Amino acid sequence: MSRPHSSTRREFIATGAAAAAGWMIVPRHVLGQGLTPPSDLLNIAIVGIYGMGAVNAQAVMSQNIVAICDVDDRLVDARIDAWRKSLAPPPPSAPRPPARPATPRPPSLPFEVWGPSGLQLAANERWQQEPANTGLRRFIETQLPRVKRHRDYREMFANQKDIDAVIIATPDHMHAPIASAAMAAGKHVYVQKPMCWSVAEARHLAAQAAANPRLITQMGNQGHSTDDARRGQDYLESGIIGDIKEVHVWTNRPLAYWPQGVPRPKKFDGDWKTLNWSNNGVNQRLANAFTNKVKGGVPKGLRWDLFLGAAPDVEYHPLYHPFNWRGWIDWGQGALGDMGAHLVDHPVWGLKLGHPTSIETLSTPFNGASYPTATTTHYEFPARAGMPAVSMTWYDGGFMPSRPFEMGDVKLEAGGGVLYVGSKGKMLQDNTGARPRLLPVELHNSAGAPREMLPRVPHQAHEMNWVNAIKGADTISCPFSYAAHLTEIMLLGVAALRAGTRLQYDGEGMRVTNIAAANDFLKREYRQGFGLS
Repeated sequence: MSRPHSSTRREFIATGAAAAAGWMIVPRHVLGQGLTPPSDLLNIAIVGIYGMGAVNAQAVMSQNIVAICDVDDRLVDARIDAWRKSLAPPPPSAPRPPARPATPRPPSLPFEVWGPSGLQLAANERWQQEPANTGLRRFIETQLPRVKRHRDYREMFANQKDIDAVIIATPDHMHAPIASAAMAAGKHVYVQKPMCWSVAEARHLAAQAAANPRLITQMGNQGHSTDDARRGQDYLESGIIGDIKEVHVWTNRPLAYWPQGVPRPKKFDGDWKTLNWSNNGVNQRLANAFTNKVKGGVPKGLRWDLFLGAAPDVEYHPLYHPFNWRGWIDWGQGALGDMGAHLVDHPVWGLKLGHPTSIETLSTPFNGASYPTATTTHYEFPARAGMPAVSMTWYDGGFMPSRPFEMGDVKLEAGGGVLYVGSKGKMLQDNTGARPRLLPVELHNSAGAPREMLPRVPHQAHEMNWVNAIKGADTISCPFSYAAHLTEIMLLGVAALRAGTRLQYDGEGMRVTNIAAANDFLKREYRQGFGLS
């Protein structure tokens, strides 16, 4: 990548994001050795490395990973060990058992399937991806010995000065404090979805990003960068299904991924003879069962105080960490926070939805601590310029919308999807916006693929889109200016659940107007030392 010799690396990173939109990375073969000059690589810190943080990290290993920050040494060691093993030569292949007969596929409608868009193919030519595992091998063999490990993000930002950009993949409750601290320190930020834990945090991060326009921000909803998602937006922009007044969005989460609707662990100290088998009695038995034969104390290598961070002080229990935190209000946002950024995204994006004026969440029993097993949230959005008002309904935990009559006996995708109901037809998208298709099938097949209007992301690579945007070589896909609004809509559904009633909402003022106490669910109190910057 060429640049003036008088520019320092730091100046290049700081000013690259403001470069002209047409600027492109020099092809690797032009550089002679097929490598980008080290001076033009980003120095990236990863905060939260075990789950999606590992996926995000591996996606940017063409750059320099210079720091890993995680509150649990065990998870860091396990992740690095798994990466090393993945690079080892495979063992000699053993004889394979006879293949089982294939399970018959359910009937499907005869939709025409369109190939990759022309814009996607053209975008893929803008930069060349590394072969699989090239970056991982370089990381393990070359970078890892120099990587600095931290447990506390605050100490990392205070003491390590070579960081250009930060990927944050912690539990939801720490997204905003870490992202805010990173931006205050002048770092570009990539934050896993949901962008934050509360509506007030979404507003804060959006304002902070707007005040620092040189910093490139991205939320980690990878589906936003796919060709299918953007083809879905092309369909919506074409107007082929007419005025859209009704949208349905669903996911099967939490499914078997993490528990919800469970009581906090608590030893039963009463008289067992008086404990009946009512719902309350069963929950007390469950809470007690979580304490039986469970090893007490925080495991060695885990800094539980740092895990708690901004959240209330809760005693450690293996029920909460490393993944089940998502089902608890203290740390996560349940199924809506997990999958809303992948699914609610598409109608908010394509229908240009503003703030909802009314939000109501209905659910299975809710104990106020662990999210219920299933919810349905109804949103009402006002009309926009040239577009009618929209009613949007979210379903999770197995709840789903009614099957469109145009589908006959074919079922909706159970994993998740989006259904748009228009005055001239309907459109379906699968999980994360995949496979957009029109209903009835005759409309889909006769209309053909929509005219391509929305720019595509090279190789549909969401993390590298962020890297390339920092360097001025691409337009950012899902910046905080958009992600904060999407996240606010999602989290209003959680606020309505906690309020237990329909909320009337003044979006401009960020205020619930009919239930004053519900405004407490739009924000949170922070433990000392873990607030927003």
